Amino acid sequence: MNRYARRIALAPTCVFLLLVASVAGAQSSDNAGHAGGRFAAVDGEAVYRGICQGCHMPDARGAQGAGTYPALAGNPRLVSPQYMAAVILHGRRDMPSFKPAAEDEDRFVLGVGLSDAQIADVINYIRTHFGNHYTDRISADDVAAMHR
Repeated sequence: MNRYARRIALAPTCVFLLLVASVAGAQSSDNAGHAGGRFAAVDGEAVYRGICQGCHMPDARGAQGAGTYPALAGNPRLVSPQYMAAVILHGRRDMPSFKPAAEDEDRFVLGVGLSDAQIADVINYIRTHFGNHYTDRISADDVAAMHR
């Protein structure tokens, strides 16, 4: 068998192996950002990209469809980082709560909680990006005080 014929004979095997590898890779990364009921990202941008942009969109301009997801870009309510923390901790309308749920609590997003530091970091990220220019910051201790 010449070299060209061998390449043609190996082509279906190569395609099959690539398909298997891509499916295995896709399945292994489905929950890559979650560990033990917590979102594993450590900085505000990663939390935004991993959770928030699913509803508020990558450009933070919000969306309407199955629900109404307000724009975070240029939103005057962002003047208060405490307001944002309250919404993230307790939810509001279509927004689920992202504080860890009690065992007997039934929630839309089960088992996905953010740490106080993650909540503070994502608030500070949103308030300094997407055309927002708020310079005051909220700390993890400030967030913790809101749900103790």
